[in-house]
Amino acid sequence: MFFRRHVNGCPHRAEGRSYRRCRCPIWFDGSINGRRVLKSMRVTDWDAAQELAKHWIAGGDPSDSIAVPIPPAPTPKEEPVTLEQGWDLFLGQLRARKLQPATTYKYELLRRQMLAFSASRALRLLSEFNLGVLEAFQAEWKEGALASLKKLERVKSFFRAATMRRWITENPAVYLQRPKVRFRPTLPFTQDEMKHILDAVDCYPDKAGKTGRANALRLRAFILTLRYTGLRIGDVTRLTTDQLAGNKVFLYTQKTGQPVSCVLPEFVAEALENVPRLSERYFFWTGCSTLHTAIGSWQRTLRKLFELACVQKGYAHRFRDTFAVELLLAGVPTEEVAVLLGHCNIGITQKHYSPWVHARQRQLETNLERAWKRDPLVLLNCVTEKSKAGEREVRLPN
Repeated sequence: MFFRRHVNGCPHRAEGRSYRRCRCPIWFDGSINGRRVLKSMRVTDWDAAQELAKHWIAGGDPSDSIAVPIPPAPTPKEEPVTLEQGWDLFLGQLRARKLQPATTYKYELLRRQMLAFSASRALRLLSEFNLGVLEAFQAEWKEGALASLKKLERVKSFFRAATMRRWITENPAVYLQRPKVRFRPTLPFTQDEMKHILDAVDCYPDKAGKTGRANALRLRAFILTLRYTGLRIGDVTRLTTDQLAGNKVFLYTQKTGQPVSCVLPEFVAEALENVPRLSERYFFWTGCSTLHTAIGSWQRTLRKLFELACVQKGYAHRFRDTFAVELLLAGVPTEEVAVLLGHCNIGITQKHYSPWVHARQRQLETNLERAWKRDPLVLLNCVTEKSKAGEREVRLPN
């Protein structure tokens, strides 16, 4: 009944009546009181054309004056969203999703940095953050390449949410350039470095007497747990007493519902069992402060310990790397190492520990060569080849 009659300059003129998404005039082609009517409706809005068609059919004469629909009353203009309002709404949505406190904290830190930057530039509205402003904000970052990349992902996540909720009309963060990250292979602690770290526990500058002895035992158990469970520092800090059962530590529950546990060496399980605890529930945390505060305290303690042990570039995550690398070099399949580390797929494990996966392949080739030297068929074939070689040497002219 309705169609658009494309004007000469319409790019969809060749598509005929089937195309309706342009703004060309709408025509009426139908029957009124038994006679065909082909007439321009002199409107371009589809809803207005439908209302006009009802008027024509009810009146019986399309020659009547065109009844132009009364436009709706304009909606009140919404106030623009400020940067602070946008961050408050965004963080509230993150908390509603029950994300990990560590993840929420990183967004809260980014919020404080952006608010401080906007105050220094006298910026208030979220729409004032165009590409140039964001590039100036990015230029002030002091983090390394990898940390800057993660920070950029959080910036893009915030502005993507702002665009979806119509706080801004365009997302300027999509045009920000990614920092160039050069992948470096994971560096575990060597055996000598581990020995120096454990020896430095007894020399750690702390209180003397009974309190100092308890702190030393707690620090040693903390280091051994990091090394032989592969847990992150946050997971070890909040490790609960019910996660330890004999010489097994519960790590996490898989999506299939199966629990994943790590078997500890006996001396590590004994150190963890006998550690002087600060609370009934946790091994290394009172539970009174925030987890972020407790993790920061342990990070500062480890930093001092690494300096005392003369270990260069020491940080807690290298214990996790040592755990993974030693398992790979011991012949544990990469799939099982990925499960213990909590990686969602084996590709993550292969990416971060590819040099050590190659070392396993070299070990495998060496073991195969050693095994083939003992195989009877291989030995027989070697004897035959040597005999043939000896015969060829005899036949050679002098």
